[in-house]
Amino acid sequence: MSFPRRQFLALGTGTALAVAAGGVPVAAGASPANRYRWRNVEIVGGGFVTGIIHHPRQRGLVYARTDIGGAVRLDNRTNRWVQLLAWIGWDEWNWTGVESLALDPEDPARLFLAVGTYTNEWSPINGAILRSADQGRTFERADLPFKLGGNEPGRSMGERLVVDPRDGRVLLFGTRNQGLWRSADRGETWSRLDSFPSTGTPGIGIAFVFFDPRGARRGRPTPVIYAGVTDPAVPLYRSTDAGLSWAPVDGQPVGLLPHHGELGADGNIYLTYGDLPGPYEMYDGAVHKLDPSTGGWTDITPLRPNEGGEAGFGYGGLATDPRRPGTVMVSTMSRWGPVDDVFRTIDGGRTWHSIAERIVLDTSGAPYLNFHGTPKLGWMIGDISIDPFDSDKVLYVTGATIFGTDDATEAEAGRSTHWSVRAQGLEETAVLDLISPPWGPPLISALGDIGVYRHARLDVVPPDGQAANPVSGTSTSLDYAAKAEGFVVRVAYGDPLQRGAYSTDAGVSWQPFAGEPAGLTRPGRIVVSADARTLVWIPGDVVPHYSRDRGTTWTAITGLLPTAVVVGDRVEAGVFYAFDPATGTAYVSENGAGSFSPTADSLPVGSGKLETVLDRAGHCWLAAGAGGMYRSVDRGLTYSPVTSIEEAYTVGFGKACPGRTEMAVYTSGKVGGVRGIFRSDDSGRSWLRVNDDRHQYASTGEAIAADPRVYGRVFISTNGFGIPYGEPI
Repeated sequence: MSFPRRQFLALGTGTALAVAAGGVPVAAGASPANRYRWRNVEIVGGGFVTGIIHHPRQRGLVYARTDIGGAVRLDNRTNRWVQLLAWIGWDEWNWTGVESLALDPEDPARLFLAVGTYTNEWSPINGAILRSADQGRTFERADLPFKLGGNEPGRSMGERLVVDPRDGRVLLFGTRNQGLWRSADRGETWSRLDSFPSTGTPGIGIAFVFFDPRGARRGRPTPVIYAGVTDPAVPLYRSTDAGLSWAPVDGQPVGLLPHHGELGADGNIYLTYGDLPGPYEMYDGAVHKLDPSTGGWTDITPLRPNEGGEAGFGYGGLATDPRRPGTVMVSTMSRWGPVDDVFRTIDGGRTWHSIAERIVLDTSGAPYLNFHGTPKLGWMIGDISIDPFDSDKVLYVTGATIFGTDDATEAEAGRSTHWSVRAQGLEETAVLDLISPPWGPPLISALGDIGVYRHARLDVVPPDGQAANPVSGTSTSLDYAAKAEGFVVRVAYGDPLQRGAYSTDAGVSWQPFAGEPAGLTRPGRIVVSADARTLVWIPGDVVPHYSRDRGTTWTAITGLLPTAVVVGDRVEAGVFYAFDPATGTAYVSENGAGSFSPTADSLPVGSGKLETVLDRAGHCWLAAGAGGMYRSVDRGLTYSPVTSIEEAYTVGFGKACPGRTEMAVYTSGKVGGVRGIFRSDDSGRSWLRVNDDRHQYASTGEAIAADPRVYGRVFISTNGFGIPYGEPI
């Protein structure tokens, strides 16, 4: 069975499109406002980097993959990572998770990515193999007839995708459910290798594939291939005829799942194992090596799980040094207490050195990694890579960043090794809310996993890390009081009385709410009145509540269901608006959110986000997703459709265009059949697409914010690409 598909992915020119009210795109003129520059707000890292590889032939050529945030290449001129998949669009968001990446060992220009985030039924499209002949600047695509799981269990296993080092036309790909696949034309077409005897654990599948090129002839497929399979009874297979037939490797250890496998410079094969695929749970694991010349296996596990009273852990990351035979580094995985570690040996595993014992760890490149406590060497350490040109240089990946060192060999002498954050340019946060107040910093953001951030400068990592008191994980919502300078509120997942907080100094310091609405189990959304006297909490699992004592006591609001979304008027402090996407009904409150009354009905159902205009009392806009955009100018009594836009998933307001009085409107939506980020300077009569095909960022429908002090500046949310922001140039 073969599935060919070729489609060149042009990366665009960066030209913005102006769209008139009639919906017809027209070429943008020469006005500076019609050209945008896109960059990322500096946070550095923030998500699980699942794999990292140095190219063996080109010094300094390094790639990394992530579970939801694309793939990156290191730019040696700047020591920053360059995102390779920002061009992925709204409909292809499932490709932002990278299941595996492969290099052609003989051709530094070639890169292959297996993309696909979820195998669930609700994920919209199958996976694909992206292939590049220019180090990821452009790609061709080969569609696969199944889905991939770049953000599913076992995602740091690998590499599942590999190029034959003796014949670059040949690639193998180990899948989660469909066995082993092969391409003989540099990834253009693929077919299942029916000779492979196992599919492994359902949903996890084949963990890695690698070639043993020793003795193989250049230009012909390599005969000897190994494949690690998540079958604890038979974890490792070998082929000696280029994949025509396969057999279990004799004498191999059983009972665990292989995570990584690699051929070392000493001719031995090294493997890491865990009892579960990771990254969150492993309770047992090991490290073994195989001498292919004798068939002998040796257990070289550095630290035994379940010894010393620990809860147990496994092993994930693995790297061998091509310059120093016998030098190997491995990492524990799911060793949540005391902490994961990286071990290093120079004698093939007879003795090991713990990196954690003498590590000097510098987290100043991403201060949030301290979590307002003692920084850790890392967690979910799924991969390690030793520079093939310099044995002192090592990189390892974690659940939040990339760490690197330039003195790894000091470990052999019993001296400290020095590690620092090496994730600059890689922005992998899932963004859940954004605010740009008319005072204070230009941006405060709420992120998945790593909390809330206050950016006084967009190009500088916040030196105090994420918000404290409390330090939170996933933060879902923010709001500001337009007429009470410095007042900001936030909510996040956490323990009771640790889910909500307010600030009176624009996010420099915080005070937890002293109370919570009765019965809530999740944070939902938070809203504050223009004068900061009223807070409205919309958890989503109980009816919305209001507080007039900064979160000490909460009272149930009458007239709203838990499904409602709420926003406060930015000018009139006692006025709030609501919309129930379950029924398509709008509501208004004029008594400080004590009660709401229905107003407009027959609005679109399914989704909805409300925002009010900073300098216009009674003006409220509704982004109704596929239902389009609606606008009220009469305190929410009536809503009129904004007919110039077809779909609108977010709405925000920024500084007015010079010469105009109404604030600029921004949205992620569809205009004239084109999806993108749009700006209107005339209250929605016409729209300008301000992003381009190179800067689509996949999922941009969670939040949007525009700077009320800088015309044209807009911040967008993504699910894995951090916080991109655009400015006219």
